[in-house]
Amino acid sequence: MSGRARLALCAAAATLMASCALLPLVAAPTWLIQLIPLVAVQTGVGAAARRVPLGRPLTVAAQVLVTLLMLTLVFARRHAFIGLIPGPGTFRYLADLLQQGSTDVSEYAIPAPLTDGIKLMLIGGVLIVGLLVDTLAVTFRSAAPAGLPLLALYSVAAGLSGGGADWLWFLVAAAGYLMLLLAEGRDRLAQWGRVFGGGPGSPGAPEGGAVAPVRSGRRIGAVALGVALLVPLALPAMSGGLLGAAGTGVGAGNGDGGTISAVNPLVSLRDSLNTNDDRQVLSVKTSTNDVSDLYLRIVSLDEFDGTTWKPAQRHIVGVPDTFPTPIGLSPDVKRGAVTTTISAADWYAQDWLPMPYPPSAVKIAGRWRYEPVGMTLVGDHGQNTRGETYQVTSLDVQPTAEQLAAAPEPPSALKRQYTQVPAALPKVVAQTAKQITAGARNHYEEAVKLQDYFALTGGFQYDTQVEVGRGPNAIANFLKKKQGFCVHFSFAMAAMARTLGIPARVAVGFAPGTPQTDGTVTVSQRDAHAWPELYFEGVGWTRFEPTPTRGTTPSYTVSDTPGTSLPDQDLPSRHSSAPPSTAASPSENCSAALVKIQGCDTASAVAAPGSGGGGAGPWWAVLIGLAALVVLAVPLSPLLWRARVRSVRLGAHARTGEGAARHTLAAWQELTDSAWDHGITPDESLTARRAADRIVRLGELDAAAGAAVHRVADAVEQVLYAPRPRPAAGAAEDVRRVIEGLRGAVGTGARLRALFLPRSSVRVLWAVSARWSALRARVTAARPSLRRPSEQQS
Repeated sequence: MSGRARLALCAAAATLMASCALLPLVAAPTWLIQLIPLVAVQTGVGAAARRVPLGRPLTVAAQVLVTLLMLTLVFARRHAFIGLIPGPGTFRYLADLLQQGSTDVSEYAIPAPLTDGIKLMLIGGVLIVGLLVDTLAVTFRSAAPAGLPLLALYSVAAGLSGGGADWLWFLVAAAGYLMLLLAEGRDRLAQWGRVFGGGPGSPGAPEGGAVAPVRSGRRIGAVALGVALLVPLALPAMSGGLLGAAGTGVGAGNGDGGTISAVNPLVSLRDSLNTNDDRQVLSVKTSTNDVSDLYLRIVSLDEFDGTTWKPAQRHIVGVPDTFPTPIGLSPDVKRGAVTTTISAADWYAQDWLPMPYPPSAVKIAGRWRYEPVGMTLVGDHGQNTRGETYQVTSLDVQPTAEQLAAAPEPPSALKRQYTQVPAALPKVVAQTAKQITAGARNHYEEAVKLQDYFALTGGFQYDTQVEVGRGPNAIANFLKKKQGFCVHFSFAMAAMARTLGIPARVAVGFAPGTPQTDGTVTVSQRDAHAWPELYFEGVGWTRFEPTPTRGTTPSYTVSDTPGTSLPDQDLPSRHSSAPPSTAASPSENCSAALVKIQGCDTASAVAAPGSGGGGAGPWWAVLIGLAALVVLAVPLSPLLWRARVRSVRLGAHARTGEGAARHTLAAWQELTDSAWDHGITPDESLTARRAADRIVRLGELDAAAGAAVHRVADAVEQVLYAPRPRPAAGAAEDVRRVIEGLRGAVGTGARLRALFLPRSSVRVLWAVSARWSALRARVTAARPSLRRPSEQQS
């Protein structure tokens, strides 16, 4: 095999090994299996282009073209000519798919589901890195800079995952890079002669030329590995989300203004509901005696693109002393003032400030900004809620059913903005909404019927582990399966309300917590919640509760309001994130009443809505098994190869003169290779007898082992020079006796090297190189002779 071909194979292997660091980011590893043939084709095209040979720019262009064709074939064949040749529609589709992948990355927690968009980002990104590595290391013959794209690939993966197994992927990626450096070093040294020498010199011959390049390669590798270790430490990990424990801070400017970017608060909501460690997030003390409506709202999601809900980009200002009256609230609606003191846990670092809605004033220290449309507070320049204690004055709006039913039409601009639904939304959503609300006389009755359909009459079940998919069909799938958690219920009701012409959005925050004996209310991770808010002119944004067993039903949506609406500590919404199930088991957070009705849940860490299951699956077991085999096979391959060769050479042979002769020569070859493994370099210029004397002398063999060496040497001379060779029995046993003598004469380090890194294993490379040269010679001989046009006769 030529030097460049060997280098190309090492570049492809290094790329694939570094890409293994991306495996923890997604739930299914099938993309890696799909990637392997694509990298092989990309590498093969580069090797063929260099073999022609094409110029360097044309080689890179050919690889870029083939990479584009492969991506088209795999991801966009329905949008390409004959399924392979890309056109304008192909590029638009791939761009949309990349955009969707970017949305998926921001939406899902790790490990994310393997959507088409994420798969394109993974495979396309690795192919780009592979192209850069091949171009730098092989086309331009500079392997050291090729470590930069490999380092970038690993660093991005390590920075995002933040997992405890990053060291394993680092070792795999580092091994690939070092293999690439060593391959380049061997190729460069080969230009000055065979690295290990076809004909080894004498024992005292200098080895000089290889020392400096090898040392340089080691230094380059050490520096690159050091950088790879340090760079991930400086990268932020993907964690937190809106309900997570770490914030990044948003906002801009000097305090007089700025913007707040759209973020997705659903990344960690499901993780909070499924956590095995239900930690306290907030401690709340309020002036009201009825805490059933004490929802702590963080942010509202007012943009719906058919796939998900998200907050719009909003202008932020300094926090006013007194907040304006909420939009749409009429003086005729009864209201009261509530003062709430909230203390955040020391570990809970949230950018957005949880508050009762609608707030009237906030007393809090630090750098905070006010977003007027959503009436929310957001931290500026790293400000978060960690350990903060603050006081919120809010309005307890108490509309009646009659006021909601008599609400006039909202302003046209507000209605136009908050009733938009994408064209991609399945028609079944609007059709179902019309069927459910048939007979309703106004928007209020339609809203109540939607709420009752999800919470009471529709047969829906609360389940944080449901798989309803994602994209435009997610709501339709949810309506069909009738299983989901608060995100699905709130998304579906808000979308259906919009199809009926009711302005709607989704709020994210915390449901009412658990009252304590000291008068405070404890809010934990499992109280994380999402609910729809519908707009009624004269009342403003009004909360509804479609999620069964979660939160509390608003009093203005039920005909018979109980005398008290204090939260019941035995409700599943207080200590459970899963629906009542016959498979549930009691826990320390499960009351006797819940045990009786089989209402306790078993939490399971699921990444995100529609993640495709929370288990590792059989693919992970297969990949881990393959990785373990690779990790073991690579360092043990020289040992295994030598053991196999020794077994063949010293094994049985044909009981003929020719068979005995071959066996004798094979035994001699094994003897000299074993001596080489123990530090005695073979000298092919010596006769068998002189070589035997040299092995006995340099190996410091005892009399028995020395006699065994000479017996094998005598047998070799018989085979090579005698007119009628006499078969010599016991050659295999003599060789084994010599090997034992060699092992006993050297130290432990030399014995281990002879076992795990035998010098004679280089014969594998020589054999492969010889076969490749022979193949090239046959191909060259088979070609018809081609002459230049100027050499042809006219």
